[in-house]
Order: sequence, then structure tokens, then C-alpha cells
Amino acid sequence: MNHPASQIELTQSSPLLAPNGQLRQVGWARQPLLDCNLEHARFYSLRFLQRLRIKRWDYYGFTTPDHFFSATLADLGYAGQVFIYLIDFATGAHHEATLTVPFSKGIVLPRNSTAGESTFDNGQVRLAFRQAGETRQVSVVWPQFAGKDLTADIRLRLKPDHESLTIVIPMNNARRFYYNRKLNCLPAEGELTWGSDRIEFKPTDTLGNLDWGRGVWDYRSFWVWASASGFLPAGRTVGLNLGFGFGDTRQATENALILDGRVHKLGQVDFHYSSQNFKQPWRMSSPDGRLQLEFTPFLERVAKTNLLLITSEVHQLFGRYRGTVVADDGEVLHLDGLTGWAEEHHAQW
Repeated sequence: MNHPASQIELTQSSPLLAPNGQLRQVGWARQPLLDCNLEHARFYSLRFLQRLRIKRWDYYGFTTPDHFFSATLADLGYAGQVFIYLIDFATGAHHEATLTVPFSKGIVLPRNSTAGESTFDNGQVRLAFRQAGETRQVSVVWPQFAGKDLTADIRLRLKPDHESLTIVIPMNNARRFYYNRKLNCLPAEGELTWGSDRIEFKPTDTLGNLDWGRGVWDYRSFWVWASASGFLPAGRTVGLNLGFGFGDTRQATENALILDGRVHKLGQVDFHYSSQNFKQPWRMSSPDGRLQLEFTPFLERVAKTNLLLITSEVHQLFGRYRGTVVADDGEVLHLDGLTGWAEEHHAQW
């Protein structure tokens, strides 16, 4: 059993990679401590082939009482992907649009998650993720998104002491690795317009999340990711990040409770769900008893990509979490209808 105490919490800054391509440190941290020096990646003897195996992405999501909106910039080496999607919880309607960019031309992603800009602009579609002080700004312009022009300008507040779940773990090959930062429960403010429709984002009821990933993955990959950002009845913020399926997690899992901006680390979490019927209830539980949840889906989003070298299939379920999770100090939190998602993803990339 992978207990939280058996995982390694990183507390010292260092480069991510040594000159020979090996990870300097393996474990998890409450803040991004490692400099993402991907130029030291070493897994092919021909250096110019290295970038084709490096995967980088910035994924932002926003959960309102009635909608979910997401925007992503991804550089997958062979190609880049720029995509957004919008979900209406009440009606079940969901729309998305994706641009595939050969060799990621025009996609700019920063070295680290703490500074810089992520951008794409082809003269029509424009995405920009900017950071300034405690503010992260997500701006989107997408003409004729599902038949109507869409624009979004959303600001997220990230306090300096707000913790994130940052993990770095090796894959099956010691020179392949996953470096990831998950931020949950960021107060969001702004608006999205889609034709004549307008969605307002208010920090009192809307929270954002960031999935920032960098690494060298196995060509055939599989993972399950579950996440949520919401409010407890008393107004406290509560988030979940759970997952399995890739990498060596003996020294760090990506399982955590995020309560009032603080990470409460969890160890092993077992998932029980049907890949023949994803809309059946999912169950997540930890052998140590700290987490006992049922996730009841109300909507399934399916996204498939087939670009010969790059293929993927994701089943993302939106639903409600109910059950209990125990904080580090022993406080038992009762979740009753927390909105979030759980997904299964198969990829060849």
C-alpha cells in the first residue's frame, strides 16, 4: 500500500534534469521547485529527434454553477493542438473546437509554470495565458466556434501561499519522466461571450484549475484523472486531484485533497468504474480509509484524435462527488454534490 508517509516530499530547489538526462529529484512538492531544463533531455542518440518525444501542455478549466469552460495549448512534438470546449450543465449541450498544428508551429509555451506567457495566434484564433503578480489571465478569441464567435477574458487569483500539487516521477525508462503541476480552487473573475450569450465568472461561485505538464512519455500511454474545485457549505474552498495509470508512483502519487489552498497529501487511491459504460457510478477509495467517494456522472464528453503517429481517445465524465475525505489533521470532510470530472485517456503520441 502506498501510504502518504512513504512518499517523498521535495523541499529544495534544483534543476529538473542532470546533464545526462536523469532526474535530479523524484517526489512531490507543494510548490514548483524545479527548473524545467528540458534541453538536458537525453533519450535518443540523434539530438534533433529529442523534441519529437517531449510533451508540453497548459490546460485551464473553469467551473461555474452552470457551465464548464476549458482552453488548452499543447506541444506534442510531432504536432501541436489548440482547443477549447464549453459545457452547459443544465442542458447537457457541449461544444468544442480543435486546431492541429504541424510541428506545433506558432505555439509558445514557457519554460516553467511560474513565469512567462503561453500564446497562439494564427490571425484568427488567438489564445493567451499570461501571468503578472498574483493574477493569471486567460484570453481567448475563436471565430465561429460552433457557429458563433466566442471571446473570453478571465482572471485567476493565485496567492503566494496557495499550494499546488507538483510531482516528478520516472516512467518505465529512467530517461522518460512526467513533471506536472496541478492547481485547484483559484477564484476566477471575468466573462465569456458566445454570440449573444454571456457567461459571467464571479470569484464567489467560480473556481479555476491549471494542469501544467512537461515530460517525456512512453509512446503508448494510459491514465485516469479525476478533479474538482468547489465550495463547502460554509464557503471554504475544496478541491480534489486523483489519478493513476502511468509512471512509477512509489515515491509520489498525484492524489490529494486541496482545502482552503493547502495540499493534504493522499497515498494510494483505488478506482472502480466500467470502461464499457462510463456513465455508471465510479467509486474511489484509499486503503487507509482516508478517502471514500462515489462519483455519479451526468454528462460524457468523448474526444478522439487520429493523426497516424498521434492518436488519442478520452472519455471525460462530468458529475457529482459524494462521500468523505480526511484532512491531515483528522478533520472529516463530507462532500455532497461537489461538481467535477473523471476521465479515462488512451494515447499513442
